Amino acid sequence: MSPFVLSVLKYSLLVLLYFFVFRAIRSVAVDVGGRRRGATTQSRTSAPASTVKPSKGGRAPTQVVVHDAGGNKPVTVKLRDSTEIGRGDRCAIRLQDTYVSQVHARLYGKNGAWYVEDLGSTNGTLLNDRRVDAPMEVHAGDVLKIGKTVLELRR
Repeated sequence: MSPFVLSVLKYSLLVLLYFFVFRAIRSVAVDVGGRRRGATTQSRTSAPASTVKPSKGGRAPTQVVVHDAGGNKPVTVKLRDSTEIGRGDRCAIRLQDTYVSQVHARLYGKNGAWYVEDLGSTNGTLLNDRRVDAPMEVHAGDVLKIGKTVLELRR
């Protein structure tokens, strides 16, 4: 091989190595930094709640209790018309969890019942330890797991 090709390969490998080290350090810094700040769960209120009648399979939930993995005090959020869950700014329930997508899942009322829907998240959504592949009806007492965060549905 010519010296030019060897030099290009050598510098390319060096750049890839530095990129890998940078990403590893950044990942550790984000993980440690999030825990140090408390990894709090934030919530915003949205539009007024719609009239949702209890479904036949159980009582319809009216609030969500968010238990984050950091062991902080649980946060209670009242359910509204449609509630998006994720890390993004537009989400009504914002989770500070690196395993949660920007817009991870959605809780919504339809025909007197509440449903949960995974919005194409990377790590998926679990309802009572079952993966949510399609919209599934939820009831008071059900448990959602999104990333490392547990959301408990209550009446």
